[in-house]
Amino acid sequence: MKILFICLGNICRSPMAETIMNKLLEERGLSKQFVIDSAGLEAYHEGERADSRMRAHAIRHGYNITHISRPMRKEDWDEWDMIVCMDAQNRRALSNRAPSAEHFQKVTLATNYCDKHCLADCVPDPYYGGEEGFEYVIDLLEDACNGLIDYIQKGDS
Repeated sequence: MKILFICLGNICRSPMAETIMNKLLEERGLSKQFVIDSAGLEAYHEGERADSRMRAHAIRHGYNITHISRPMRKEDWDEWDMIVCMDAQNRRALSNRAPSAEHFQKVTLATNYCDKHCLADCVPDPYYGGEEGFEYVIDLLEDACNGLIDYIQKGDS
């Protein structure tokens, strides 16, 4: 299963989701069954490391974000089985860019898989907010990634 996480610039939310997902898959002994990556809708930060604040909060939670920002490419539509976006605005942008309705069926929202944060309708962008925003994003993404793994495993059984 190949999963691509998407956010606007690929320096906060999607690289954090990628990092969390990889760690959870490793902990569950499922790493070899998955390929995980992340990308941005825009190339604002192409070639850059994740936001330093996101990396600092990640380290406090036992994560090490190594991803280098990249924009989503046309070939990503065919390469990935699932495209998991962070919010409704990302989803709308992807609906306008999808080469076909079949391709757009791969797109889902990260919060669709949350168990603890049932009322969350998006993973908010912490870029312009305070420290608590980064903590909330990590908490939401841990919940969403655990739920996504559970969802995929239920579908395989």
